[in-house]
Amino acid sequence: MAAHNAIAPAYEAVIVGAGFGGMGAAIELKRQGIENLAIVERTDGLGGTWHVNHYPGLAVDIASVTYSYSFEPNPYWSRLFAPGAELKRYAEHVADKYDLRRHMSFGEQIARAEWDGANSMWRVFSDDGTERTARFLLTATGFLSQPHTPEIPGIHTFAGRTIHTTDWEDGHDFTGERVAVIGTGATAVQLIPEIARQAADLIVYQRTPIWVVPKLDFVIPRPVQAMFARVPLTQRATRLVSNALLELLMVTGVLHYKQFTFGNKAAAALAAAHLRRQIPDAGLRKKLTPDYDFGCKRPTFSNEYFTTFTRANVHLQDTSIVKVDPDGIITADGAKVPIDTLVLATGFDLWDANFPAFEIRGREGRDLGKWWRAERFQAYEGITVPKFPNFFTLNSPYSYSGLSYFTTIEGQMHHMARLLREVKRRKAVTFEVAEEANTRFLEDVTRRLESSVFYNGDCSTSRSYYFNHAGEATLLRPRSTAGALREMKNFPLSDYHFDGPTPWSGAIANPAVGR
Repeated sequence: MAAHNAIAPAYEAVIVGAGFGGMGAAIELKRQGIENLAIVERTDGLGGTWHVNHYPGLAVDIASVTYSYSFEPNPYWSRLFAPGAELKRYAEHVADKYDLRRHMSFGEQIARAEWDGANSMWRVFSDDGTERTARFLLTATGFLSQPHTPEIPGIHTFAGRTIHTTDWEDGHDFTGERVAVIGTGATAVQLIPEIARQAADLIVYQRTPIWVVPKLDFVIPRPVQAMFARVPLTQRATRLVSNALLELLMVTGVLHYKQFTFGNKAAAALAAAHLRRQIPDAGLRKKLTPDYDFGCKRPTFSNEYFTTFTRANVHLQDTSIVKVDPDGIITADGAKVPIDTLVLATGFDLWDANFPAFEIRGREGRDLGKWWRAERFQAYEGITVPKFPNFFTLNSPYSYSGLSYFTTIEGQMHHMARLLREVKRRKAVTFEVAEEANTRFLEDVTRRLESSVFYNGDCSTSRSYYFNHAGEATLLRPRSTAGALREMKNFPLSDYHFDGPTPWSGAIANPAVGR
C-alpha cells in the first residue's frame, strides 16, 4: 500500500480515444460519479472511425438500429443502413447530450503510460511532452484505427495521386481517370461501385475474395421515424429483430460452427446465390468466390459490388502485384497497367500497430505489448489484465462480441460499473484482476473457440485480421451476445484484488479540462 503522504493524481481517469468506445466509457464513469476525467484523441475530432473515414459510399454494414447505443436510440436514421455522415452526427449528438466535449483534447498522440506504484496512479505521456496523472487509465484506441499501407516494391515511387481510404480527398473527381484500387475488403465493397460510376477505366486488384450477402437496405419513411420518436418501444422491437438475425448469420454460424455448421453453410449458400444472380459469367464468378469458409474473414453486405464488375470500364485482377512503377502497376504475369490514381483500400494495421496502440507498463515494469506477444494475447472478460492495476483495455483480446461494436461497448460499461461500485464500497484505491481468474477465463475462451469456424472450418486462405501472428483467433469472444452481456454484468468480484484505503493526503486535483 502506498504511503499516506503520496502525491494525488491530477485526474480520476484518462481515456485514450474519443470514438464510440471512449465516449461510452466516459458516460459510464460519469454515471459512477467520476467527473474529473480527460479524453485524449490523436485526430482533430471525435467519432473514431466515423470521423477518420468519409470516402464515397461509406455506410454502416450492420443495421443502424443495432449499430448504436441501446440507451441512446436515434429515431431519425434515414436508412436501415445509415450513411457514414449520419454516424458522425450521431457521435456529435452523444458528445453534446452527455457533456463530453469539455473533457476532450484533440490532436494529441499518447506515446506511453506507466504505473506509478508509489503513488497508486498512472503517468500518461504524450508525444509533445505533456504528462497527465490519473487514478484510472482506459484505452479506447479502436480495433481499426491505424491505416495499413501494403509493402509493395515501388509503391512510394508512384508519380500519380495516391489516396488511402482513411485519408480521403473529399471532392476528388475520378472522371476520365484510369484508377486502380488495391483491396477487396468491406471498405472496398462500398467504395468500388462509387468510383466505377466516374472513372474512365477501373482495375481492382484482389488478393482474397470476400463473402458478400444481399443488403436489405431501404429508406426509413418519415412516418416510421416519427413513430420511433413517439413510441420508443417500436424501435427497441426493431432492434431486437435485427439483433436476432445478425446473431444467427454472423455469430452462431461463426463462433458455434461445430454445433451449427448448417447455419454457416446456409449463410455461404445465400452469398453464393447472390453472386450467381449478379454475375452471369462463370469465369468471373469463380474469381469472386472465396475458397475459405464463411466467417473466417469479415463478411459484408452489398447489392452493388458484384454487378460493378459487369461494367465495361471495370476489370478484376487476381494476379498478384510485384511492383508499382511511377506510371503504373506490374503483376506477376509481367503485364503492366498504366494508371493515373492509386486508391489503397488496404484496411488497417491491426496486430502490429494496436494491442496496445502505445507503450503501457504496469506493475514490476511489465510491458503489455511484449507480454501479450510472449505469453499469448489475453484479457480477463476482454477488459482487464493482471499486473495492470486500475486499467481498462477496451480494444483487447476476446472483447468483441461479434454482433455489433456497440454490444461490446455496453458489455464493457456493465463490467466497469460493477467493478467501480465495488471499489467505492470498499473505499479501495486500486483494483487488479487475479492471475488465476485471468488464466481461468483464457482457458475457457480457448476451449470454446475450438468449436468456431476458425479452428473447425477451413480458413487457411482467408488472410483474416481475426488471426494474430501466432495463428490464434483472439479477437472475438466465443459466446452468444446474451451470454457475453450476462457475464459482464455478473462476473465474480472475488476475481479481483482490491487495495486501499485512499493513500493521498488531499483530494484529487481538479484542473481545467480540455485545452
